[in-house]
Amino acid sequence: MSYLNAIYKENVYPKYMALNFLKLLNPIAPFITEELWNKMGNNNTISYEAWPTYDDSYLVESEIEIGVQVNGKLRASIKVSKDESNESYLEKAKKEVNVINNINGKTIVKEIVIPGRIVNIVVK
Repeated sequence: MSYLNAIYKENVYPKYMALNFLKLLNPIAPFITEELWNKMGNNNTISYEAWPTYDDSYLVESEIEIGVQVNGKLRASIKVSKDESNESYLEKAKKEVNVINNINGKTIVKEIVIPGRIVNIVVK
């Protein structure tokens, strides 16, 4: 269903994508996929076709979302790239409105940054 919802948003849907989707759907609904496979201009059976391949580069995320805590309570979330420094994490965290409201007028006791996970600011 997620795949179909993504397709509905597209203006142009390439034929090779439709054929690959039929290959994936074939073990679940063999009769209808075989019929659709023939209607799309293929004379051979879908059962003996090779499965679609995937590209690992699409699975790598360059930007992640991490939480920002003030005194152990989640106050905001920020988007950072994986290779940013701890200082840039703190800079972005301190620019968030909700974080500013919670640290304004207070003394920062400790700043904890766990790269790729969370930023925690302890105030008194």
